[in-house]
Amino acid sequence: MDKVSAFGKNFSATFTPFAARTQQYVKEQLGQAEDKTQLPPDYIELEKRVDALKQVHQKMLQVTSQYNSEAYDYPANLKESFGDLSRTVSEKVSLLSSVTSAADAQAALTAPPSTKPQPKTFNHALARASLASSQLLQQQHAGTGEDPLATALEKYALASERVGEARLTQDSQIQSRFLAGWSTTLNTNLMFATRARKSVENSRLMLDAAKAKAKSPGWTLPGQNKPHGEMHEDETTEEARAEIEQAEDEFVGQTEEAVGVMKNVLDTPEPLRNLADLIAAQLEFHKKAYEILSELAPVVDGLQVEQEASYRKSRDGPA
Repeated sequence: MDKVSAFGKNFSATFTPFAARTQQYVKEQLGQAEDKTQLPPDYIELEKRVDALKQVHQKMLQVTSQYNSEAYDYPANLKESFGDLSRTVSEKVSLLSSVTSAADAQAALTAPPSTKPQPKTFNHALARASLASSQLLQQQHAGTGEDPLATALEKYALASERVGEARLTQDSQIQSRFLAGWSTTLNTNLMFATRARKSVENSRLMLDAAKAKAKSPGWTLPGQNKPHGEMHEDETTEEARAEIEQAEDEFVGQTEEAVGVMKNVLDTPEPLRNLADLIAAQLEFHKKAYEILSELAPVVDGLQVEQEASYRKSRDGPA
């Protein structure tokens, strides 16, 4: 029997605060609460700043999470075969350098994979298409020397693959240095701030419920028994005053703790450091792509100039 009684007391102690908060919340929503404890203006300002920071993280991660997907720029309508993805462009060019017939060239292009299938990025797809196009032209140009366009396409294929590899390096750096950091801030630091703010709201509801109870001495919380016999007004007032003071102390303590948590979230330099890492990774990729294409451009320009000179010579004939 004692155990049952103890259980009832523990249940009442647990249930009563929840019931008090719920009842006070409902009264406020229905406009039946006489007054509502106001939070300090500085606290409200911190809440607004934290909410803005949370929205920023959600919006940025919604876009930048694409860096987790290798094929984010891979053409949706492109269909490449297993043979297309079997080897790197560099490997295929190496194999093609020693072929002596069209059949050998085709075999080199469709050789079994040496490692895993090749990446599905736009630059890798461009490299594979360029090499296949180069070989198609070269096969039809057999016996008459090298086709300038075929040569240029092969060189472009090698350059495009290098750009694709640089893009994958960029993505890996962004995943570890930006996405991981901003996800931690959103799912951990900002979550702590949300919980702290919830504790403030709960303690505020308990405080206002205690004040409402003091104004209506005959009112009891769900789970509490009606008082037996009559109590003197002074005793009731003293008990209510003590309950309000305890609720005020809890409210002040929770508010101070929440202020500390929110300031810590807002003042941490981690998000800005992560953004700097994102920019650095993008800069390194574009710099690398620029260097690769800068090396290629004069080579292709030279092939184009040679072809034009040859074309004019054949068109004009002997002098």
